Amino acid sequence: MFNDIGPLELVTIIVLAVLVFGPDKLPKVIQDVMRTIRKIREFSESAKQDIRNELGPEFKDFEFEDLNPKAFIRKQLDNDELGLKEIRNGFDLKKEMAEVTDAVHGRESEVSSSSVPASGRVDMTKKPEELGADERPPFDADAT
Repeated sequence: MFNDIGPLELVTIIVLAVLVFGPDKLPKVIQDVMRTIRKIREFSESAKQDIRNELGPEFKDFEFEDLNPKAFIRKQLDNDELGLKEIRNGFDLKKEMAEVTDAVHGRESEVSSSSVPASGRVDMTKKPEELGADERPPFDADAT
């Protein structure tokens, strides 16, 4: 519950509690707070149990943590039945980016030259057009 509170912050809270409530009333305040937290936990567990009973036997394995979208997606992606692990392991983003970079710069990559046939490859290099003696190069508004 208090995973993000450091030791210095905890000491500060204790000192402030002693200053605000005083050393003689502090144990009573702590007991009241603990009793309230216990009642809230009991109430939430009772509400969860009531919801499970109302949903019926087909939802006996229902967990309320699955309602969190991150937990739900993580649970579905870790499911072996879908075969997503094989897809995820088969996709190498660095290799794909290296192939695209090599194609843009006109270099032959060792991965693309061995895995893609030369006839099926698209040439993405810019080749300068041959201009006549009296022709001017085309105007490029983005270059100026």
